[in-house]
Amino acid sequence: MNKGGAKTHLIERLPLLPDQPLLAVASTTLLIAVAFVLRLIADPVLPPGFPFVTFFPAVILASALFGSRMGVFAGVACGLLAWYCFIGDRNSFDLGWSGIVAMAFYTAVVTTDVAIIHWMQRANRKLAHERELSRTLAETRQLLFHELQHRVSNNLQVAAGLISLQKRQVRDEDARAALDEAARRLGLIGRISRQLYDAGGSARRMRDFLEPLCNDVIEASGRPGISCNVIVDDDALLSADAAIPLALIVAEAMANAIEHGFAGRDHGVIDVELSRDGGSQVRIEIRDDGHGLPEGFDIDASDSLGLRIARTLAGQLDGSFELVRGTGATARLLIPA
Repeated sequence: MNKGGAKTHLIERLPLLPDQPLLAVASTTLLIAVAFVLRLIADPVLPPGFPFVTFFPAVILASALFGSRMGVFAGVACGLLAWYCFIGDRNSFDLGWSGIVAMAFYTAVVTTDVAIIHWMQRANRKLAHERELSRTLAETRQLLFHELQHRVSNNLQVAAGLISLQKRQVRDEDARAALDEAARRLGLIGRISRQLYDAGGSARRMRDFLEPLCNDVIEASGRPGISCNVIVDDDALLSADAAIPLALIVAEAMANAIEHGFAGRDHGVIDVELSRDGGSQVRIEIRDDGHGLPEGFDIDASDSLGLRIARTLAGQLDGSFELVRGTGATARLLIPA
């Protein structure tokens, strides 16, 4: 804990000994005794007019450390000691006009000091209570948020399972394939939905977002021989609103690579690379070492629903999505930085 935190923690514990009044009285009495002894020691060298010089600190310390009641106790005891020993005729309670003025001044200062310290401690207790309440509310919100994510994820998984069950009653192959795709997408969204959002709605580092996403896609594919490498040279922040479109684009590109690029193969490697493209754009490339794009492939003429979804979502991000040839195939997404 830093020094500021330690000081704050100590202040929040004041006043001390609230449940041990006898110990508080004994400690306050000790402060009064020390103040009196110091005043006696300093009396030969002090000029007239300083009867309360060591008593004011004792009253302030008693109020700050043990509360306003001990401050009042210290104020009364110190006032009586000063009155009897150091004002007017020594060792007497007789007061002249100057003594009355001195005691009135002392009473006003002590009353003000005790009152200010009492108000400060009451405000500090209220602040500590509100801070604890805010912390509890934040923890509750976090728990509710994660529970909501968990339930949404489970519901999507159930919906995907229901679609898969419904597929058994469908004879048409095109319809069965469409239901398979719908179930796969719902299941994938269900798997990744738990890490799409942050409870505070804050932006996230894209590396922290892409790595678990890619692992979820690989796990959902049921192809343990396929591995994914996330390469981030220059990280970027991802806003909460862009999380779902980006997740779906990357997931569609990886699913396309797994389904078509690695068709007939048990093993393969997918690289997901994040880089800056001229500083104004973020480039995300999903590369595989699979079979590559077929000859004459044209993304604009493709009837693949997944590719159309990816291009539509890229447009929502004010970006672009394309497939390019390489050793295998490369899906390239460009979005504003």
